[in-house]
Amino acid sequence: MAGQGVQRREILRILGTAAAAAQFPGFSKWAFACGHVGNAALQIKPAVFHPQFFTTTEYAMVDRLTEIFIPNDGTPGAKEAGVAEFIDFMVASDPDAQYGFRTGLAWLDAYAEQRAAKRFLELTPEAQISLLTPLGFKDKAVAGNEEGRRFLRMVREYTVMGFYTSEIGFKELDNPALKFYAESPECPHKDDPEHQRLSQAAP
Repeated sequence: MAGQGVQRREILRILGTAAAAAQFPGFSKWAFACGHVGNAALQIKPAVFHPQFFTTTEYAMVDRLTEIFIPNDGTPGAKEAGVAEFIDFMVASDPDAQYGFRTGLAWLDAYAEQRAAKRFLELTPEAQISLLTPLGFKDKAVAGNEEGRRFLRMVREYTVMGFYTSEIGFKELDNPALKFYAESPECPHKDDPEHQRLSQAAP
């Protein structure tokens, strides 16, 4: 997934954070990776997500930023996983994060107007990425853009958290140690001689 790499222990840490969001009934796309075991209530989703914190324009900006960070490159990305929904829920639930997101989005629009005479969402996808490049890479940073760099780093962190705790992102990891089973699976190596020794040792 676009070179995204997340360590197993980091996933385990953020799973605890995302678990709080799992019971929210308003998600239309985002689904918690561990909410799969026979919970019919969690399978009923509204057709449209209604942001709890962001305005319509702010939400569209967040959605686009998450898509840039984890695009669909042959497998579902952040947009398909509904990561913007997750971020909206998390920010709505955390007053300490609200100021940074709101001012950061306003800064990004002002930055786009200053550099390209258009708001961020009015730019072409290519122009959006070009605009963000100096903010996202340390070796391309420009003095005076520290606020934008901090904001983009914060959105990236929330995007990674939302994606890799979603069902879609969890599957992308494809790590057997992180898979959940409704019942214990059988060993795939039934012809292994070790099976015979184990059977003999059983009481």
